[in-house]
Amino acid sequence: MDPEKVDAETLRHAYYQMVLMRRFELRVAEYYQQGKIGGFCHLYNGQEAVAAGVAAVCRPEDYWISSYREHGHALAKGMSAKSIMAELFGKVTGCSRGKGGSMHLFSVEHRFYGGHAIVGGHLPLAAGMAHAIQGRGEDAVVVCFFGDGAVNNGAFHEALNLASLWKLPVIFLCENNRYAIGTPLERASSLYDISLKGRGYDMDCDWLDGMDVTRVMLKLGEAVERARTESRPTFLEARTYRFRGHSMADPAHYRTKEEVEDQRKRDPLLLLEKRLQDDGELTQEQIQQIEDQVDQEVEESVVFAEQSEEPAEEELFTDVLV
Repeated sequence: MDPEKVDAETLRHAYYQMVLMRRFELRVAEYYQQGKIGGFCHLYNGQEAVAAGVAAVCRPEDYWISSYREHGHALAKGMSAKSIMAELFGKVTGCSRGKGGSMHLFSVEHRFYGGHAIVGGHLPLAAGMAHAIQGRGEDAVVVCFFGDGAVNNGAFHEALNLASLWKLPVIFLCENNRYAIGTPLERASSLYDISLKGRGYDMDCDWLDGMDVTRVMLKLGEAVERARTESRPTFLEARTYRFRGHSMADPAHYRTKEEVEDQRKRDPLLLLEKRLQDDGELTQEQIQQIEDQVDQEVEESVVFAEQSEEPAEEELFTDVLV
């Protein structure tokens, strides 16, 4: 896929998804501050191009699995804003019946399997899912999202080793936003180009610009095709940036305002918007229509969440494995 030749319809859909992710997270922040959303909450602002780019090259039958910064992934995978917002509000109509909250979004229907709060803990699960796909002969692949804080974790190395050894159809996608909570990459990793870690497992690996949705589509498209047709795993590092703190509880004093403002100059939303406008594929009027449509979708999700019921007390004893 040539990034310069991605069709306009695909880019407009990606733009809509990215606007939805951004505005959904803005409302989540608002209601978290009001106390209507509790627990830990990690927002996706700034990283939207990664999820939208992956969605553009995947099929509905492909499996996604993620860590705790997964609101954007869930939206890109096709889960409704209503089911996600209700989950954040802890309501029974939520995608995890109000039991998971922000870090544990699930939808078997959409083949979205979390939402996992243990750093790196879901990478072996991704390898296991790919092994099951392989064993059943399914025409599907697994995309596993995680942050740069997971790459020095033992589970990361175990998962990549097995995936390469068994030739599993899985893409390990590191969203490197440069900070593991408040620790910058250069203080945590002896290797700045963490994509090179894939070479230690004889695995296809590369890095990409995670702020440019067309570059995400290019690299992920190649990886998905490799997994689907050759059953070969890939490790990709998407270099991106989160505009907010690690979580809603993080004031992010470990980085300067100047650094954040400099990164905002490459806001993935603005980059895509400018490209579409320059190509004559998106007018200011159409941008306003998209924003209005997104605002309505997000507002409806809030109303749905607020009007939904709390889980019954009996729910404490359902879905419990012993």
